[in-house]
Amino acid sequence: MAVVEIRTTRYDDAAAVRLDGLVQLEYAERYGEGDLTPMAADHFDPPHGLYLVAFDADGEPVASGGWRAQEASPEGHEDGDAEIKRMFVVRERRGQGLARRILAELEATAAAAGRRRMVLETGSRQPEAIALYTSCGYVPVKKFGYYRHEELSICMGKPLTAPLPVAPRG
Repeated sequence: MAVVEIRTTRYDDAAAVRLDGLVQLEYAERYGEGDLTPMAADHFDPPHGLYLVAFDADGEPVASGGWRAQEASPEGHEDGDAEIKRMFVVRERRGQGLARRILAELEATAAAAGRRRMVLETGSRQPEAIALYTSCGYVPVKKFGYYRHEELSICMGKPLTAPLPVAPRG
């Protein structure tokens, strides 16, 4: 696998916008339209979120994903949730572990930020995503978010474990 660098970016960064356009096309192919969930760049600003883009050795963006803090809401979130959004890998780079690497970093940073549970919404026409999340310990949870009333919507979650504190040396 070619060298890939994962960088923290803003959701409105040019590379993130480019990948978001590609994922929206894929959603339209699978569901007839893109994702209409309301989102803004500042939803992913630390410490209440994080957005990552993976770049290949040529500097091309090849994968992305982010999390944003959520609290209890009428849309079905619980206090302490970190919601995953825009997990995506370009077709040519799938099957190389990029999504798994981004997911691990999202989980670690959300836990470090004090989030208690990682949640996501995907759809039944994305079996690859469902397989990834299941293999990483995600299980079905009560539906939440914009598509919570849609039959094709699948919501999954996983408890987060806070990182262990580092003992001072001396």
